[in-house]
Amino acid sequence: MKNHAKKKLNREAETTLSLVRPLAEVIRRELREFVIGQGMAALGQMLEEERTRLCGPAYGRGHGRRPSRAGSAQGELVMGGRRVRVKRPRVRDEQGEVALPCWEDFSAADPLDDRALEQMMVGVSTRKYERSLEPLGADVPERGTSRSAVSRRFKAITEKRLHELLSRDLRKLPMAAIMIDGIHIDEHVILIALGIDEGGQKHLLSLWEGATEHHKVCLSLLNNLVGRNLDVQRSTLFVIDGSGALRKAIRTVFGEYALVQRCQVHKAKNVRDHLPKEMQQSVRKAMRDAYQARSVPAAKTRLLALAKQLATEHPGAAASLREGLDETLTVKAMGLTNSLERTLSTTNPIENLNGGVRDVTRRVKRWRGGSMILRWVAASALDRQKTFRRLRGYRDMPTLVAFLRRNDTRLHTDIDQATEVA
Repeated sequence: MKNHAKKKLNREAETTLSLVRPLAEVIRRELREFVIGQGMAALGQMLEEERTRLCGPAYGRGHGRRPSRAGSAQGELVMGGRRVRVKRPRVRDEQGEVALPCWEDFSAADPLDDRALEQMMVGVSTRKYERSLEPLGADVPERGTSRSAVSRRFKAITEKRLHELLSRDLRKLPMAAIMIDGIHIDEHVILIALGIDEGGQKHLLSLWEGATEHHKVCLSLLNNLVGRNLDVQRSTLFVIDGSGALRKAIRTVFGEYALVQRCQVHKAKNVRDHLPKEMQQSVRKAMRDAYQARSVPAAKTRLLALAKQLATEHPGAAASLREGLDETLTVKAMGLTNSLERTLSTTNPIENLNGGVRDVTRRVKRWRGGSMILRWVAASALDRQKTFRRLRGYRDMPTLVAFLRRNDTRLHTDIDQATEVA
């Protein structure tokens, strides 16, 4: 009996819900239309009040050289990610039409561009853009939601953002460290430069496109930074994955003012790639333990001992371990806290940025050249920048900055002494 009563209650509840749901949808639709209608009416009142302030009351006497009322005309405003057609009041003076400030604000295209960009970043395709918007009602004429219109807006705003990124002046941005890494998309490589200022805040600095991580491509990226007033005579820590082309370009542009840290994670991976699977885990642990040693000499001794053990059976792994070994310990010599040392010993911060870029760009089914790739990478990286947090261990950044400034003093002293000898 209890089960029978329970089933009866469930059936009654389902019947009630089936009646309530359509009613709720009607109420929701009517409420939305009411709010939109009241909003349009309020806008019309605001515009008319502005016209009254400029021209005086309707049917009133003329007041000197005041602008005059000139009827109304059809116009368009941005609302809910599209353009809607509304009647706008007109004002004229001796020079011609006078713009109403309120109308200028509401008709600006910026919110429309921002909405299109945001929709693309969260995964809405241009084909489905219109479906993603809240309906306004049949009484509100609208446009600007077609696939082609959204594509044009997206292209225009991403071109603008890319130009702003590549031309931003870096003079007032004191960089302590720069991380550079490449991301492969289609048949192109996009180099990304992530800056870390003296307070530990991260900044997207630049992007550069090429077919490979060639020396000239890396040089172009760095020259773009220098052309935007990044100081080349101020010591900076560069954290890279070990690319020889990138390493050479950094030395060409920054010389002795560049302190290069090779990513320890990439180095361990390069060594493991030369080993059979059964040895990879133990060698990885040995390298990790060595990098966690208290001093540079201790770490170097342990790494060289590991290379010696590998040399007979796996000479390729030993050679990979020895190659650039000192540069994997650059940060350890700076006397930083463990937290900041671990953070700056790898390219993990820029890898996180690259992961966000890949999440967005992998949705694109067909690429139409490097320019399109650059625009999408810039848009997704700038979107990711909104969530940037300070570098882990940022409270010890003054120690890093002090080390860099001491290096500046040493280099300047060496230059002065060389000049005196000459």
